This record gives sequence, structure tokens and C-alpha cells, in this order.
Amino acid sequence: MKTPACAVLILLFVTSLPAWPQAFPIRMVVPLPPGGSNDLVARVFSEKLPAALGQPIVVENRPGGSGNPATEFVAKSAPDGHTLLIANTGHVVNVGFFPQLPYDPFKDFAPITLAYNVQFALVCNPAVPVSNIADFISQGRNNPGKITYASAGVGQPHHLAMELFQSMTKTRYLHVPYKGAGQFVPALLSNEVNCVIGATNSLLPHVRSGKLKALGMAGERTTALLPGVPTIASELPGFNLDAWTGVLAPAGTPAAVVQRLNREISAALKAPETIERLAPQGIEVVASTPEEFLEALKTTMVKWVRVIKEANIRID
Repeated sequence: MKTPACAVLILLFVTSLPAWPQAFPIRMVVPLPPGGSNDLVARVFSEKLPAALGQPIVVENRPGGSGNPATEFVAKSAPDGHTLLIANTGHVVNVGFFPQLPYDPFKDFAPITLAYNVQFALVCNPAVPVSNIADFISQGRNNPGKITYASAGVGQPHHLAMELFQSMTKTRYLHVPYKGAGQFVPALLSNEVNCVIGATNSLLPHVRSGKLKALGMAGERTTALLPGVPTIASELPGFNLDAWTGVLAPAGTPAAVVQRLNREISAALKAPETIERLAPQGIEVVASTPEEFLEALKTTMVKWVRVIKEANIRID
């Protein structure tokens, strides 16, 4: 008896998929502490991918060292699809800070997909005498160093965005680094520090309650989450903070494994329930091809390494 043509096609498709050993977890390494947007999306993966890949997913947070130890760990892991890195812009930005990285951000990794962008906004304590971006620029020019701004640490997106802002506007503000949003949000609320260009997911509740005021969105677009808040670029053309996160595998991971991971991770990201879960926190799903992710890595490195060099930023 002949096998139906459709059954043959299904069999060929299934047998062409790369096989993972049963009960061998896929480890997703996050180079940051639990609780941030990277960790949140990794948890989404851990819930959705086991059924699609037939393997358990383990999320492993390895914070510290500007993400370098976690990144090196993944770079030196077996290229078998079982160890992945949830990487943000720091993956290539660190090139500007560390001349002797223990890994090559391009040669040692295989891009899987861009995962998402995080919306950032310029937000101030209401006590700061500014009501819009033009006011903020004026204060930075007329009273250099008087307004303080927070970051999650030297070289983090909050810091780099403000360095770019100062370079473009010929202003000066005083940098106050913290160890994350868990520290700088309370400091903003008490006006211990005046402002931040920060991720909206940690700032939204306080802006909506009136405890903080949003002056401008740091990305290319406005958002319905903060109606009436313009982009910084509307006052400062060309300004843009591209704060993405993506998934990388060790170099040498078979192309078939990369393609399957790309397909299943993209499907998990694009699922309506995932978008519904992330969008209210200012997290925009951006699934891509491996080639598109590689291009984002290159563009981000060129842009921010230039900012780092021009501002002479150093990590001690």
C-alpha cells in the first residue's frame, strides 16, 4: 500500500528537524539579576518553548562583571543548542569599555533572533523646574551640573543615552550611578536624584500616579502608554536610544538548530498572549531573522562605541 503524499511530506519535515536528547534542558543564560525585562521574557520562553522544542527550559541568571562572565560562559559552551544567551545592547557596547574581552561578540556567537525592544523615556521628579524637553535642555546649558540623572551603572543604556543627549545639545548634567532600577526609582521618587532616561516598565506606575513626570520618549516613536508625551527626537532630531534584546547561541551551532530555534522563539514571541503580556510594560516584540539580528549587532556597536570614545567613559 502506498503512503499518501502528504504523509511523506510530514515525515520528511519531522525527520529533518534537529534532534535534542530527551530530558536534556536548554539553558537560557541572563547576564542580569532577576526581575528586569530580560528576565521577564526569558520566563515567557520557559513557559512556551518546552512544548515546541520537546525540551525543558531553564532560565539561569548570572549577573555581574558588566555581563562579561555570563557571556564568556555561553561563548565557551558546547554549540549544540542547549546553552543560549539572552543578550542586550551591552553585548556589543562592551567593546568600547574592555579592550581585552574574554570573547569576540561576533566570532564566538551565532545570532538566533532579535527578541524585543524596551521603550525608554526621559522622566523627572516633579520638583525639577522643567515641563518639557526644551526646558530640560535650557537647564542643562544655563545651570551645568545642577540637575542630576540616574543610571543602572556606568555604561548602561541610561548612562549612554544621557551622554548622547549631552553631546547633541552641548549640555551638562551630573551622573549618579545606581545598581539598577530597584535602587534609582526610589531615589527619583524622593528627589535624591532628579531625572533618568529609563525603561518605561519600571517608571509607568509612578508617571501615571503623578509622582514622576515624563518629558519625552527616547525611541523613534511615541506610545499609547504615555499619551501626549512626545519623542525627544521631536526637539532633538536624530536622537534615538535603541535598547534591544536578542538570543544568541555559541558559534558553530548547526544551521538547522539555529533555524529551528529562530522559528520556535519567534512563534513564542509573536503569540497574542505574549504580546498582550508584554505590551502594557513598554516591551515591544521584535522577532527577526538571524541576518537581521547580526546587522543590529553591528549598527549598535558602531553607534555606541563612538559615544563612549567621544565622552571618554570608563568602567573602573
